[in-house]
Amino acid sequence: MANQLNTTRYWGKRDSKLNLPTNSSLSVTLAQSDLRTHTTATCSPSYSPPDTLLLNNTPQPLSDPRSQACLHALRSLRSTLESTDPSLPPLSTYPLRLSSKNNFPTAAGLASSAAGFAALVRSIANLYHLPHSPTELSLIARQGSGSACRSLLGGYVAWDQGLLPDGTDSLARLVAPRSHWPEMRALILVVSAEKKDVSSTAGMQATVHTSPLFQTRATQVVPKAMREMEDAILQRDFEAFARITMRESNSFHATCLDTDPPIFYLNDVSRAAIRGVEIVNEKAGRVVAGYTFDAGPNCVVYYLEGRRDEVAGAFKSVLEGKEGWEGEQGRAVKAKEGVLEGKVVEMLREGVSRVILTSVGEGPISVEEHLVDEKGEIVE
Repeated sequence: MANQLNTTRYWGKRDSKLNLPTNSSLSVTLAQSDLRTHTTATCSPSYSPPDTLLLNNTPQPLSDPRSQACLHALRSLRSTLESTDPSLPPLSTYPLRLSSKNNFPTAAGLASSAAGFAALVRSIANLYHLPHSPTELSLIARQGSGSACRSLLGGYVAWDQGLLPDGTDSLARLVAPRSHWPEMRALILVVSAEKKDVSSTAGMQATVHTSPLFQTRATQVVPKAMREMEDAILQRDFEAFARITMRESNSFHATCLDTDPPIFYLNDVSRAAIRGVEIVNEKAGRVVAGYTFDAGPNCVVYYLEGRRDEVAGAFKSVLEGKEGWEGEQGRAVKAKEGVLEGKVVEMLREGVSRVILTSVGEGPISVEEHLVDEKGEIVE
């Protein structure tokens, strides 16, 4: 399952139980060769209840309401198939064994919960041979983690806010496939892989209840940004894409600061990364890079493949010794000396632990490598 990076954020719920957002949002699905969640689902009458989940080989509870909502909905769909075709094995009644692994930090502001729930839903849907489309399955994934609905599609994906009380119109929508604008790239500066002090769920609810800026953002700022962002993507207008992305990131973090008590997801290294992007654009004489931050300090820098050395090269010149440049994409980047200097260089070298180079990618894919064998045992 591919990860995703937001350009226009969902922050705040109008219905916590159904995970219905207060505003629409849009993200870029990333290439699975770079950031992914690999999940295997299996079931058997020989397994003893309850359902179990391992995340990175560590047992995780499935008793929480969000996980149970997803499992119940998937079992219900499978049960409907079984009731119409008695020849089908009653998979919906069997205990599940689930195992999942991320190749990126969990709960560090890199959308790990979104990728995780999307992978869980897609893997069980495959196990159950459900005929439902990714958009239909996005209604289920949304109940686990709101942003998970977008991870079920590739390319550039919107999550429509919806207006109906039951949430049936709050689902993922493809804005454009990867093939429409395949040149999009992202450099992720991992400032911290530590779990956040304030979770996204807790943070957004605090913002909804205490931030005076929130209503203006949800009802005016984000709807305008969504329209402009979709146009930028359809027109393949990178400068507009980057400006909107940066403005939207700043707006989101302004509401976090406006929350009582204030929520500080960014730190000094994050701000140095912002300044680094500004310097790159100043030296280029135009906008060739755009920064964005989710609910964490890690910086995502968007750029186009044709500007690789101009953007990623400027950061490589000061971060070349960090993990992440050794892969094929990292080796292809030519360091561009002299662009970043002074305090920005000092802060980035001290605070960035690793880098990730990635690009716009495909949606979920099935693989032959399984994490659980037919006996329900973990494959080492």
